[in-house]
Amino acid sequence: MKRKLVIIPTYNEIENVEKIIRAVFALEGGFHILIIDDGSPDGTAGVVKGLMGEFPDSLFLIERSGKLGLGTAYITGFRWALEHAYDYVFEMDADFSHAPADLPRLLAACEEEGADLAVGSRYCKGISVVDWPLGRILISYCASLFVRTVLCVKLFDSTAGFVCYSRKVLEAIDLDNVQMRGYGFQIEMKYTALRLGFRLKEVPVIFVNRKEGTSKMSGSIFGEAFWGVLKLRFRKFRRKA
Repeated sequence: MKRKLVIIPTYNEIENVEKIIRAVFALEGGFHILIIDDGSPDGTAGVVKGLMGEFPDSLFLIERSGKLGLGTAYITGFRWALEHAYDYVFEMDADFSHAPADLPRLLAACEEEGADLAVGSRYCKGISVVDWPLGRILISYCASLFVRTVLCVKLFDSTAGFVCYSRKVLEAIDLDNVQMRGYGFQIEMKYTALRLGFRLKEVPVIFVNRKEGTSKMSGSIFGEAFWGVLKLRFRKFRRKA
């Protein structure tokens, strides 16, 4: 059986972390979970440690000191996944905005339909977002439209954070050269994979706004993504040796 790892970055997710862990482990298919916690003062890591005795072979934790950025959390997780011989690696939020039940659909897009990475897309079949303010929907949708226009890619949801990577994609990308650290990281990873010749498939999902905890979005995230996308247009891409 192929080895599958779900990476979930956390910061102050004590209301959600145990629920999301149990929801993923309730799925068939033998998913493992790696929590990467950025020094949550609310005790998120402590909850995970308490569950590791119950799931000793499938739940793992990396603790980092302070908020070091979403992109660096995932890169840390990608390196760990490669070192531990996982075949498929997933990105997923802790707050249930991404439905655990959709993980097998992303896996099937890669394992059965030939994609190298699969994206849980909010916009490939219209707009599938629940309980978001209209302003945030417009910003997110227009950001993806901006990326499609500037980078000339047929990708409806470039900022999506619900992704399944096959191992060969992460091995080919030079993770040391990934430059964006906030949500622009999501754009950079997908565009890099496309430029390296990998096949991407968007899988329609319904994105539900968090019910518990606090959003980590900020204005600086959008500024980094805007300027980062303009720079991506002129960057040269090579597979990692």
